[in-house]
Amino acid sequence: MMPIAMIIGVIFYPWLSVLAPVTPYLIFIMLFFTYSKMNFRAIRLTKMHYLLISIQTIGSVSVYLALRNYSEILAQGAMICVLAPTATSAPVITYMLGGNLESLTAYSLLSNLTIIVGAPVFFSFVGSYQDVPFLESFLKISRQIVLLLFVPLLIAYLLRRFAPKTNDKIGEYSSFSFYIWTIALIIVTSKTVNFISIQGEESYMIEIWLALATLVICISQFLIGRKIGSQFNDTIAGGQGLGQKNTVLTIWMSQIYLHPLASVGPGAYVLWQNAVNSYQVWRKRKVLK
Repeated sequence: MMPIAMIIGVIFYPWLSVLAPVTPYLIFIMLFFTYSKMNFRAIRLTKMHYLLISIQTIGSVSVYLALRNYSEILAQGAMICVLAPTATSAPVITYMLGGNLESLTAYSLLSNLTIIVGAPVFFSFVGSYQDVPFLESFLKISRQIVLLLFVPLLIAYLLRRFAPKTNDKIGEYSSFSFYIWTIALIIVTSKTVNFISIQGEESYMIEIWLALATLVICISQFLIGRKIGSQFNDTIAGGQGLGQKNTVLTIWMSQIYLHPLASVGPGAYVLWQNAVNSYQVWRKRKVLK
């Protein structure tokens, strides 16, 4: 379904891209269904999480420094794909793959909190808008994170604590989150293709380099995350935590704080990470059969 969703987004992007404002609401509902199945008492930060966050932060700086002599736009686009926090939809794929949902959620919280504080500081040295006040950038980024990540988590927690029967009933329909994510994927893909289509021809070469660079970064992050996770018997959560990025937030940050064309990097990352996820889900279901 995921490859089909992306194909639909590519073909019908002129019409579907206008639905982009609906995406956060779909993600919110999707996460709520997923969190309703989670054991909150099992959420703990481990050594694996600290190793992953170190790669996310130090790796982003290293990628930027390695590429900036070749192209500032390429360096920014690649850097933001490493710095980006874990996707708010990552728990859905982790659950579908049979991974540790609590471990992934713990890292997602750590990852997003790190970006809320660290991104405004980082962009003040790297971005094109170095005069943007720290408090303004802090509030803009944190507002999106709170609405998309913490609110559905809080509602699910309160239901489990004070209305467990209602929570259990909602949990029976948690599989709906996959179909909601499919709709969201169609819309995000169409938005990405629409953005690329309106760029001038002189930008095509840098867009190609951005797409290739983020392909390498995407595969590398999934592999490194899985390798680290396997050392802690947490392979799936490790791979999804480091490899699956919040591209909606990342594209927004690129357009606001970096060179606007750098947002093609996370735009391409949308396609790469969902291609990887679709393959993982297909392989998982093939094994189950």
